[in-house]
Amino acid sequence: MPTRNAYAKWNGNLEEGSGTVGFGDFEEAYSAASRFGDAGGTNPEELIGAAHAGCFSMALSLMLGEAGYEPESIDTDAEVTIKQEGEDIFIPTIRLKTKADVPGLDDETFQSIAEQAKQGCPVSKALAGVDIELDAQLR
Repeated sequence: MPTRNAYAKWNGNLEEGSGTVGFGDFEEAYSAASRFGDAGGTNPEELIGAAHAGCFSMALSLMLGEAGYEPESIDTDAEVTIKQEGEDIFIPTIRLKTKADVPGLDDETFQSIAEQAKQGCPVSKALAGVDIELDAQLR
């Protein structure tokens, strides 16, 4: 399997500085204001969320296929919470919200497969220190 690469460049101090992050054809500005406020640009938590949503959706598709179901679509959002307690800043939770169109699948089976996908997704495994919640719905 290939090794994937991404980069970050930062200029200046935390409060006034800024930088860019990127991979492939994607490049976006980031700053303390885009991370801890509402300024434009991206932040590490959004990038983690995008990676997690993408990985989970692919894992769910794979596991549904292995169980004999072919999904028509899977839409996943990831809500990444960042929190500060004293001097410690951390990510306590990621909430995956997925909606899937899967013909012929009952909700109980879907919930079981979705939970397995959450546990089996490589990004979920990489984020083992974070509480990962799942809200999975069939459409």
